[in-house]
Amino acid sequence: MYDLITMGRIGVDLYPLQTGVGLAEVETFGKFLGGSATNVAVAAARLGRRTAVITRTGADPFGEYLHRELRAFGVDDRWVTPVDGLPTPVTFCEIFPPDDFPLYFYRQPVAPDLVIEEGELDLGEVRAARIFWMTGTGLCTEPSRGATLAALRARAPRGSAPDPAPQSPEGLDFARHRLESARAEGVPETAAQPNPARTDAAQPNQARRGGPPWSSEAESLGEIEDTRPKVAYGGSGGSPPPRGGAANVKAGRGGIGEARPPQATRTATVFDLDWRPMFWKTAAGGGEDPRPHYDTALRHATVAVGNIDEVEIATGKRDPLTAAHALLAYGLELAVVKQGPKGVLALHRDGTTVEAPPVPVEVLNGLGAGDAFGGALCHGLLSGWDLDRTIRYANAAGAIVASRLACSSAMPYPPEVEALLDGTTGP
Repeated sequence: MYDLITMGRIGVDLYPLQTGVGLAEVETFGKFLGGSATNVAVAAARLGRRTAVITRTGADPFGEYLHRELRAFGVDDRWVTPVDGLPTPVTFCEIFPPDDFPLYFYRQPVAPDLVIEEGELDLGEVRAARIFWMTGTGLCTEPSRGATLAALRARAPRGSAPDPAPQSPEGLDFARHRLESARAEGVPETAAQPNPARTDAAQPNQARRGGPPWSSEAESLGEIEDTRPKVAYGGSGGSPPPRGGAANVKAGRGGIGEARPPQATRTATVFDLDWRPMFWKTAAGGGEDPRPHYDTALRHATVAVGNIDEVEIATGKRDPLTAAHALLAYGLELAVVKQGPKGVLALHRDGTTVEAPPVPVEVLNGLGAGDAFGGALCHGLLSGWDLDRTIRYANAAGAIVASRLACSSAMPYPPEVEALLDGTTGP
C-alpha cells in the first residue's frame, strides 16, 4: 500500500542560475524534475513516505531523465508512461525575488500528462492508497479529465458526499452553484437539486458523532453513508507526536516519531485546486468554464487546498474564511486556503480553525513552496497530528523551499523542518 499517490503534471524545469535578470539575459540554467503533482510526491518521499505518481512523459531523452530523477528521489515511477509523438514538457522561469517568478510553460501541442487514459489506471492501488492527490489541471481537457474523475470515483462512488444543509448559508450558495453548473452541462434542473441533509455529516462545522474522523472503524471505512475516506486529523485537543530526527524515519514508511493514526486505512482524497488558466484556454480552444468540473471533483474529495485565486474559482468566494466554509459545504473534512504573505487558513468540519502566519525566510524562488507545503500536509495527515501542528509543519517545509533555487531537489528532510520549527537554524 502507498502512503501517497499523486496524479498530474510532470516536466523538466529549466531554471536560471542568475537571479534578477530576464530570460533574454540569462546565461546558464539548471535542469530539475518538475510538475506540481510530481513535486508533492517528491516532498512526501523526502519525509519518509512511500509515494508514487501517475503521469506521462514524451518518449524522448527528457522523459528518460525524469524517470531517473523520480527513482533517485524514491518515488515509484511504474505509472509514468511514454506518449509517442509528444515532447516532454519544459518549463522556464524568471527569478526576481522576493515575489516575482514568471513561468513559461512549453506544453504544445498537448502535454503528455493530459493524455492519461482511464484504462491505464490501476484503480485498485488508487483505491488502496492512504492519500490520493489530484489537481485542477488534470480536469482541463480529455482524456485526463475522465481519468482523473475515474480515479476519484474509485476512491468514493459518485453521490456518496452529503449535500450541505439546505437552509444554511453554505447550503443556499451550494444549491445556486450546483444549478449553475447543471445548466452549463445541460443537466435538467430537477436532477441538480441538492438532496436533503441526511445525517449530521451535512453540518460543515460539527464533528461527526461527536468525535474525530476515525471514531469508529465502520465510519473510517465508509460503511455508513459517506463512503469517502476520512481525514486523519486528531482535533484540537490532542498532543502532537514526539519530535524525532532522521533516525525515526524509515525508508518508504514512518514519520517523525513514527506517529500513526489509529487505522491504517485510507486517510484522505485531496483536491489541489491548482488553477492554471493558460492550460484551460489551450486545451479548450478559448476559455472553458472550470467550475462544473471543479464542482464534480469536490464532491469526491475530503480535503481541498488552494490559494485565494483558486478557492475563488472553485466557490465564487474570495474571502478566505467564507471560501473555506463554502468548500466544507461540499462535504469536505478539511479546507486549506493559502494566503501568501498572510499565511494559511485551515478549517476543519468540526469547527477547528487554524490561522498560521508565514515562516520568515529570505525568499530566493517561491515556485516550489506550495508543493513542499502539500507534501508536508500529507505527512501530517498520515501521522495523525493535530491541525495546528500539521499546518505549522507544512508552512515550515514551504518556507525552506522558498529560500532555495530549485523545487524538487530543494524539498526538505525531516530534521531540516524540525530545526526551523524549533528555531535552532534557518532554512
